[in-house]
Amino acid sequence: MPSNAALTCDNNGLIAYPAGCTVVLFNTRTEQQSHIINTSRKTITSLAFSSCGRYIVTGECGHQPAVRVWDLQSDPQSGHPGLAPQPQQVAEFVGHKFGVNCVAFSPTTKYVVSVGTQHDMIVNVWDWKNNIKVASNKVSTKIKSIAFSENGSYFVTVGNRHVKFWFLEHGKAKYKEAVPLMGRSAILGEQRNNYFCDVACGKAQCGDSTYAITRSGLLCEFNNRRLLDKWVELRTTSANCITVGEKYIFVGCAEGIIRCFDPTTLRFITTLPRNHYLGVDVSLGTSIQHMATPPPDAKYPDTIAITFDETNNKLTSIYNDHSIYVWDVFNIQRVGKSFSFLYHSACIWGVEMAPPNSPLPPGSFLTCSSDDTIRVWTLDKMNENNSRGMYQPNIYSNELLKVVYIDKDLSYIKDLDISGTTDKQENSSYDGRNGVRCIRISPDGKHLASGDRSGNIRIHDTSSMRELCKIEAHDAEVLCLEYSDINLGLMASASRDRLLHVFDTKNGYDFQQTLDDHSSSITAVRFLNHAGNTQMVSCGADKSLIFRTLGDGTGKPQFTRAHNATGKTTLYDMEVDTGQKHVLTACQDRNVRIYSVNTGKHTKSFKGSTGDDGTLIKVVLDRSGIYLATSCTDKSLSVYDYYSGECMATMCGHSELATGLRFTNDCRRLISASGDGCIFVWRVPHDMVVTMHARLSQQAMRQGKQLENEVFSDSSNFDFYEGTNAIDVNYRFSIGQLPQWAKKQLTEDASQPQTFTKGVAVPKGRWAQRAETAMGVKSFYSNNPYPFPPPGGIKKLHWLFKPRNDLTLMVDPRTALWTVVRK
Repeated sequence: MPSNAALTCDNNGLIAYPAGCTVVLFNTRTEQQSHIINTSRKTITSLAFSSCGRYIVTGECGHQPAVRVWDLQSDPQSGHPGLAPQPQQVAEFVGHKFGVNCVAFSPTTKYVVSVGTQHDMIVNVWDWKNNIKVASNKVSTKIKSIAFSENGSYFVTVGNRHVKFWFLEHGKAKYKEAVPLMGRSAILGEQRNNYFCDVACGKAQCGDSTYAITRSGLLCEFNNRRLLDKWVELRTTSANCITVGEKYIFVGCAEGIIRCFDPTTLRFITTLPRNHYLGVDVSLGTSIQHMATPPPDAKYPDTIAITFDETNNKLTSIYNDHSIYVWDVFNIQRVGKSFSFLYHSACIWGVEMAPPNSPLPPGSFLTCSSDDTIRVWTLDKMNENNSRGMYQPNIYSNELLKVVYIDKDLSYIKDLDISGTTDKQENSSYDGRNGVRCIRISPDGKHLASGDRSGNIRIHDTSSMRELCKIEAHDAEVLCLEYSDINLGLMASASRDRLLHVFDTKNGYDFQQTLDDHSSSITAVRFLNHAGNTQMVSCGADKSLIFRTLGDGTGKPQFTRAHNATGKTTLYDMEVDTGQKHVLTACQDRNVRIYSVNTGKHTKSFKGSTGDDGTLIKVVLDRSGIYLATSCTDKSLSVYDYYSGECMATMCGHSELATGLRFTNDCRRLISASGDGCIFVWRVPHDMVVTMHARLSQQAMRQGKQLENEVFSDSSNFDFYEGTNAIDVNYRFSIGQLPQWAKKQLTEDASQPQTFTKGVAVPKGRWAQRAETAMGVKSFYSNNPYPFPPPGGIKKLHWLFKPRNDLTLMVDPRTALWTVVRK
């Protein structure tokens, strides 16, 4: 969120802001989120709605940045009637070299104006429907903001010692070549040396006025002759953003302050309530009184962006700790909070799912970041029925349950790059030794281990998040932490200092052993139990994979090297399959290589990324062990079939590489976290979820166990026969290469009538005859055969797979759920 140019709203309750190379659209009426994904994978820096609310224009940064126009109400192109419209890109202009600072629509929606960065210094006017550049000119300073007049005859740009009025000459728009854009500087008088950081044009009776704010804290009004008519002091250390309505002017300032003024007289009206103070314990915020009673020495994040939805009386503000608040300003003297969200303000390094038996609520996951915090999130709405212990619904966020502050001084909780301060601290770089680098939860869910960039390891109690102990373990950042099973009670830590430490979790994390057989950074370590023997395997930048066996001595547990494998490329991550027989590694050459635990030999490999650039840095399996997800430095995510190596799906949306990746415990979602500070939750396709659930059921049956309730919760929603026609409009997976019969199946019109034979839809294609043969159906809990099709027939049967010898159709008598499982 670089500036106020990266926040906008329409008049229908929709606000938009960038998250990496994704635009998040949040509807304040329905509380629903939708998204626009920039497939170019360039970071979105600015955006703006058209006056009608149908279109949105985005600017980006990077090599050959583009200005893109999106239609939010375009007709669905998939051929399925009844689908909700999906945003479609309708225009693209490449006229800047380095980046786009701000964009805006003209009030008539005919023109789009884009302003480049300080290295580009170009102002372009586009007739976007006719795909031509109308006018262009250069500026001599960095432009921070842009605003159109209400009648659309001119727009204003502001920057350092810069306030300029640009006039559109409509008569010359018919020429195909761009004409010089005419501009006139404002008459600043005594304020000519100020840094003007934002601008907004008046509305209705104040339509001839233009309002600008200075970084030093002045609200200035320019008349229709471009003259600085009057100004008032904001009484703040700095001002950052402004938005104007017919009745109010709102100005966002430092320390969470938002001032309100009358646009006709610049008379001060009120100051809005402040947001949360820095270091707040969100888990204690069970009532609104918690916001009204801050400690006496409380500090607040700076307001960096605001936008005003005058129709719904909603003011949205964003702060430099990456928190978002939506205020209800219907009664300006009694402003209330409608929504709030608290996010990470820096690079996220890891994601960890809470085990089903942990004190954390079901569906919880944790993230760690360079802002020196560990945050506990939930994917389910909190209520009294599913809350556990101290984790109750809070007033600050529906998703955020708890924030653990590692740095008590909160030095990096604010994003200093966008705080607006001119005197930045020398140690403000996130490349320093601040931040939590990795996290891991113990198998019993009671302990949370975290490693920071200074080499320290901290152990927290998950029920209260109280710090139990701190271990000064390494001389460099901790890259990986791993717990063994509960019976063994060990924890291993790996670091950039090439050392691997082993601790005894049963005896207060007493130090056990140090292993120094790697010659470079250790990127991953895992425990496994193969054929009754406990092993520990680690990989690193020295291209080696080392297998160690736990000794049988009577003293402290000691690991000794059994065998090692040396590859051709650096190994960045590692995963163990569910059978504990193979180790999967993410390699520098974008391959996933599989090694045998028994022999340490390389047995199989397949490509782990669909692109030809970048490096594979993450590989993670789902709980069933069927699908694996990978992350590549080309900012893409992929999902593969572990057994066949076939790419099942590819995704993009992050503007930086994804550093954290996890499947949820119920296998229905994939969570990714990135260096851009964003957390994305991806919905897994229905047929993949059914396959994973069937495998989990099979594994539990072999072990004589019963699956956790959360895995099969709402399983009745997965109707094997009726659910395949329901298409999710928020579906973001792009399915990989499909066979021709499947493509034909997907492109057929669902409204066409189907022929039935004995209550079963007759399949089409090359497998039709083979499918007519008798099929055997087994039960999970008995050997008695079940009739197929079931009594009463089936309304509609969709063949989602080719008949194969390694697949069996099974039915769960508890839920009457038919699933296909691998033998």
